[in-house]
Amino acid sequence: MAYDLENDMFRLLLNESFFAAVSRHISKRASTSVPTAGVRVTEDGHFEMVYNEKFFEGLEDKYRRGVLKHELYHLMLDHCLGRSPDGRKISKRWNFATDMSINCHLRGEIPEWGVFPDKFGYPDNLSAEDYYKRLEQDGKAGEGKCDGNHAGEGESGGPPCDGSCGNMDSHDGWGEGNVPEEVRAVAKERLREMMKKAAEDANKSSNGWGNIPADVRRDIMRFINGTIDWKAVLRMFIGSAQKSHRSATVKRINKRFPYIHPGKKSNRSAHIAISIDQSGSVSDELLEAFFGELNGLSKLATFTVIPFDTRVEDKLVYEWKKGQRHKAERVMCGGTDFDAPT
Repeated sequence: MAYDLENDMFRLLLNESFFAAVSRHISKRASTSVPTAGVRVTEDGHFEMVYNEKFFEGLEDKYRRGVLKHELYHLMLDHCLGRSPDGRKISKRWNFATDMSINCHLRGEIPEWGVFPDKFGYPDNLSAEDYYKRLEQDGKAGEGKCDGNHAGEGESGGPPCDGSCGNMDSHDGWGEGNVPEEVRAVAKERLREMMKKAAEDANKSSNGWGNIPADVRRDIMRFINGTIDWKAVLRMFIGSAQKSHRSATVKRINKRFPYIHPGKKSNRSAHIAISIDQSGSVSDELLEAFFGELNGLSKLATFTVIPFDTRVEDKLVYEWKKGQRHKAERVMCGGTDFDAPT
């Protein structure tokens, strides 16, 4: 019988409502392109879980939901959007560190060959950054490798362990080089909003947080309540405004009628009205900063730009097409009226 991801997701809903609430905002796709499973940020700033059905079919039933929780933890702890502590390219050392920070909370829920802290002589309940620092200080990177008997193992340059550990998931798609910085910023604010809604739902139930440890819960709340600047709000709004347009393509297999009808592809776009206060109280530096941000976000959307001060001049309204760049330009310099007549 083929593996059905929805069955395990439904069980999460019954017992781990916070995980289930986060999961609802993530698209899921079965693929043989990964040996196990993994979460990643898509090119348009959304989140996707890719999983190998054969891998899940080979797992004991009790471990399947544990692996799903492992993937959701990566998302909830901002691993796939973050970077290694030293700012370097995502490495196997960082992959092991993030896995250790999660797996110590999932003992008995995931296979024993997972990456656990005690296999490296480390205590439980440290952050990924702390494990990374210890691996670096101990020289446990760039030498040796695991025994290669498990998916994700056998790569040269991995940290040495007792031979019984291996990555149960794929971290492909992590790091700064996979999506533009502007898209990563949109995804980060989208993640913050997802987590906020999940936390609100969890707080309504006596067991809404399930088995999430108190220290992890604090980290989640710290992320949710972090400072948000105007740039983040703008990115989130534009990212959320993207609409999906589906079209047929022979490059994708139709799941219902394989090799009979073409598959579908989605293209996301947005057309947004941007009103720019150009009154005398807005400095040239602020105007430059705002145009700089729009230049980055124009990769995601087309804008109708509406300059205003105490009025709106129709002849000054223009369209900023997706992908274009514009220099900051002041065309008005009066007072400020947010209800300016057109």
